[in-house]
Amino acid sequence: MAKLEAILTQWAPRILSILRIMTALLYIQHGTQKLFGFPESARVMGELSPLTLTAGLLEAGGGALFAIGLFTRPVAFILCGMMAVAYFMAHAPRGFFPINNGGDLAILFCFVFLYFVFAGGGAWSADNVIAKKKTAG
Repeated sequence: MAKLEAILTQWAPRILSILRIMTALLYIQHGTQKLFGFPESARVMGELSPLTLTAGLLEAGGGALFAIGLFTRPVAFILCGMMAVAYFMAHAPRGFFPINNGGDLAILFCFVFLYFVFAGGGAWSADNVIAKKKTAG
């Protein structure tokens, strides 16, 4: 059992990177849907309000930075806050329970991003590569 624990612990930074990348890829879709209509949505997106445009830019741009692990902690902090605001502005007024008000994904993204504020980008991140170059050179 101790050997399994050691193997799992050894892989934790890599799995953290996989979680970061997959979270980012899912998150980017929200931005591209707002900005470019891709992937196509059942909801008709007319002209974007300044708030929706900002959200789309943060989702697509912040998601891309998050995917490569560049500025992971500050980007995660901004996206965490954005998801909290999105929940309270768009979902909470529709009812108390997140499963009923459609806010469960916003809450999940919020707390995953909050975790990355503290955990960093993991082994496979641009932040990690930059940190290694600074200590080596």
